[in-house]
Amino acid sequence: MINVFGKLLPLLGACLILNGCLYTNTTVPLDINMNDTQLGEKEGEASSYSVLWLFAWGDSGTKAAAVNGGITKVNHADRRWNLFLFGLYMKSTTVVYGD
Repeated sequence: MINVFGKLLPLLGACLILNGCLYTNTTVPLDINMNDTQLGEKEGEASSYSVLWLFAWGDSGTKAAAVNGGITKVNHADRRWNLFLFGLYMKSTTVVYGD
């Protein structure tokens, strides 16, 4: 038991100094011309999920997000990630803006 704890101690120490080990909520733009971006009137989202690094489902593609928002012309897209406990549970969402 002590041997196992001794092996896990460096991992636990690394978790304390690594950013986002327990919870991460980030949004990243999928565009390079941020100053010229016109978002549009509509917004659509599509998500995919993963549990225990073993099971994954959903469609977080740009097309699915556009269909969900009733968008025919995509002007901009963002990607949002929500992770819990090293990714034991993950939600990846694509958000599109357009008309």
